[in-house]
Amino acid sequence: MDAQGRGRADDIDPADQWVLNPDTGEYELRLAPSAAQSSVPGPRGPGGRGTTGTGGAAGTRRTAPARRSGAAPGAEAPSPRRRTNAPAEAAAGRRGRRPVQKKTKGKKVLIWTGGTLAFVLVATSGAAYLYYEHLNNNITSVSDDGAGTGGFSKDRAINILLVGTDKRTGKGNEGYGDKNSSGHADTTLVLHVSKDRSNATVLSIPRDLITDIPDCPTTQEDGSEKVIPGKQRTRFNNSLGQEERTPSCTMRTITELTGLKMDHFMVADFNAVKTLTSAVGGVDVCLAKDIKDPDSKLDLPKGEHTIEGEEALAFVRTRHSVGFGGDLSRIELQQQFLGSMLRKLKSNDTLTDPSKMIKLAEAGTKALTVDDRISTIKKLSDLGAELGKFDTKNLTFATVPVVDNPAEKIKATVVLKEPQAQQLFAMVRDDVSLTEVKQEKKKEKAAEAARLKGTKAPASEVRVRILNGGAVAGSAQETLSWLQVQEGVTKSENSGNAEQPLAKTTLEYGPDEADQARRLAEIMGLSGAALKPGKSVTNSQGVPAMTLTLGKDFEGAGVPLTTPEKVPEDVQKATADKVECAK
Repeated sequence: MDAQGRGRADDIDPADQWVLNPDTGEYELRLAPSAAQSSVPGPRGPGGRGTTGTGGAAGTRRTAPARRSGAAPGAEAPSPRRRTNAPAEAAAGRRGRRPVQKKTKGKKVLIWTGGTLAFVLVATSGAAYLYYEHLNNNITSVSDDGAGTGGFSKDRAINILLVGTDKRTGKGNEGYGDKNSSGHADTTLVLHVSKDRSNATVLSIPRDLITDIPDCPTTQEDGSEKVIPGKQRTRFNNSLGQEERTPSCTMRTITELTGLKMDHFMVADFNAVKTLTSAVGGVDVCLAKDIKDPDSKLDLPKGEHTIEGEEALAFVRTRHSVGFGGDLSRIELQQQFLGSMLRKLKSNDTLTDPSKMIKLAEAGTKALTVDDRISTIKKLSDLGAELGKFDTKNLTFATVPVVDNPAEKIKATVVLKEPQAQQLFAMVRDDVSLTEVKQEKKKEKAAEAARLKGTKAPASEVRVRILNGGAVAGSAQETLSWLQVQEGVTKSENSGNAEQPLAKTTLEYGPDEADQARRLAEIMGLSGAALKPGKSVTNSQGVPAMTLTLGKDFEGAGVPLTTPEKVPEDVQKATADKVECAK
C-alpha cells in the first residue's frame, strides 16, 4: 500500500512516552509538562491520514472512522498538570471520568501480512484509550465486495487471505524493479484456524500457478459497482492489481481454486516487511550457505543472523540463490522467516516490553490494508483474540502441490498436482489438522470413527430421504437413481431442497437407525464426521427415515466424500516451532 503521508517529522514517538510509575509498578502514558496539546493525535484534518485518499492496492481508499459521539470537534486538550496527576485519562470526550483499571494482560491482536506476521498487544489499561483513535486512523480499509463470508465467527473455523503485493509505488517502495507497477499477488497465504482453535494451517499459493480468475464485482471510489471480467488460464498473481482488480478478486479466485471461502483479507507491500521487522527488533534467520544475490540485494554469510528493515526485505525476496532458484524455493524461505518471526513475537522479550509493543501497534496498523469488516482496532482485537489461541507447534505451513506446466517448452508456470492438491484442499476445508493436536481433538476424532463401527443393515432395509443442501441442481435425483438402481437402496426418495445450504454433506439418523447409517456411509463413502446422531423424520410413506443432505462438497453420485486423514507424502510442509536453515 502507499506509504506516503504516514507521518510527520514533528510527531513524537508514542513509545517514548510510556514510563514506569514507581507507586503502581505499571507503565503509564505521560506527556511533557510543556506540551501544548496531546501528542496522540485524534482524527486529522484535511491532508492528514483521517481524510479520504488513495493507498494500498489498486482502487483502495483510506477512510477515517467516525468520531465518537462524545468527542466534540476542536475540543480543548487537558492541561499538562492534569495529565501528570492522572495515571491514565479517557479519550477525548470522556475526560471527566477515570477509566476502570484492568489487568495488564491486555488483548492480543494478531496482524498477518503476506511477507511477515506479528502479534500486536494493545493494552487495555486506561492510558490505551488515549491511543485508540490514533491507531484507528492508521488503518487503511477496502471493501470486500461481498466476496467473503461477512466476517469471522467465534463458533466456526476462520479463513484469512494474506497477500504481499510487489507494488512499486509509494514512499519506501522505490528502487524495486518497475517503479510504475500496480502490483500483483506476489506472495499469497491462506490462514486457516480450526473451529476449536487448537491448530492452524497456512497454505502458500504459488504466484505462477495457472488458474481461472472469476468475474469480480468491484466497488468504485464513487460507490458504484463495476464488474471486472474474469480471465481463464492465467497466472494466479494477476488476481490483484492487474486490470484494476482489488483484494476481493483474489478472495474470489482463492474460493474458486480451493473451495474455501475467506472471512477477511490483509494486504501488505514491501514497506511493511521493513517496518514490522524493525519494530519487533529484528528476526532471527539461519543460512546453510553464503548468499549473495544481486537481484534482491541480500548479502549474508553462512550461519545465524538477526535481520530487519531492508535486509529483511531482501531475505524474503531472494530466490535465485536458494534451493532450485525459483518461486517455490522462495516460498520455503518465507515460511521459515514467518515461523521465526512468530516465535520472536510470542517470546517474553517482546510481549513484556511496552515500548516494543507500542511500536508494533504503530507499524502494524500503518502497514496493512484490510477489508472494511475489520477496519477498527476493536474488530482487529476481537479477531486477534481468536487467532492467538493456537499453539505455535500446531501451526503448519504447507505449499499447494504443483508441477511444471506440461504445455510449456520453457518452464515458467506451474499447474496443480493432482490428486494431492485436492486432498490437501479437502483436509483444510474439513478442518483436519496437518499436525498432531491436543487430546480433546483426538477424542473427537475417536468418537467420529466409532460411529462407523458396528453392524450394518442390508441395503434393502436402508430408508432415507435425500435433500439438496447446496450441491449442483439435480444432485438429489441423480443420487436417488444411483442408490436405487446400482446399490439396492430401494427405500429412498427425493425430498427436494433443504431449508438451509450446508458446506458439507450430512446424514442425520435416529438412535435405532445406526446400522442403516453405517451401511449408507459405506455405500457413499461418508466419514464419521458426516454422520449426525439425532432423530429420524417421517417420509412420504409415513414411516421413519434418515435424512441425507447433499452439501456443497458433493461432487456426484458414487464419488466418495471421505476426507483424507493424512497429508500426501510429497506435500512440502513445516511447523512454526522448528528452527531451520535456508539451503
